[in-house]
Amino acid sequence: MRKSFLVLGALLASVTAGTAQDATGDWLVKDKIAIIRLDQCDGLMWGVVVWEKEAGGVDRNNPDPAKRKRPTLGMPVLLGLKPALKNQWAGEIYNAQDGKTYTAKITLANSNLLRVEGCLLGFLCGGEDWTRVPGSARAGDASSAGKRTAPPGSAGQSRGVEVCSSISGLSGGAHQRRLK
Repeated sequence: MRKSFLVLGALLASVTAGTAQDATGDWLVKDKIAIIRLDQCDGLMWGVVVWEKEAGGVDRNNPDPAKRKRPTLGMPVLLGLKPALKNQWAGEIYNAQDGKTYTAKITLANSNLLRVEGCLLGFLCGGEDWTRVPGSARAGDASSAGKRTAPPGSAGQSRGVEVCSSISGLSGGAHQRRLK
């Protein structure tokens, strides 16, 4: 009987090790100036700014002058990422600091560490690690919907954001026209 429990335990461990982890939830960017909420919307991963260290951020470097006063709080930045490999998604990332959209991939290194990489022309690449906000629920968890998010002990501006409704009607070209 003891042997069957060991075999069952080993089988469960191997099945668990082979499943993808959940990247949805709230992520603090490397320089701790923003939190990005990730969620699955119609099979794609999207990320929206839900907290800023300093209130009043705008998309001032957007190539479209009409969009340079658009608030960065609530703005989609990880755009339509598709599953690529286990714990990895590929798509685009919008950088409000330079107003450019890059090809991107995100990789869930572990349940609390997300590697975010963006590339220009497919070979000029850079990246950083984001950390999961302590105590934040996964984005898909109904208990997280509409809650304000901020790192413990921080000031700043936050907004209850439901990611999928923030990007509603946006996909590929339509989203790009909104950003540029």
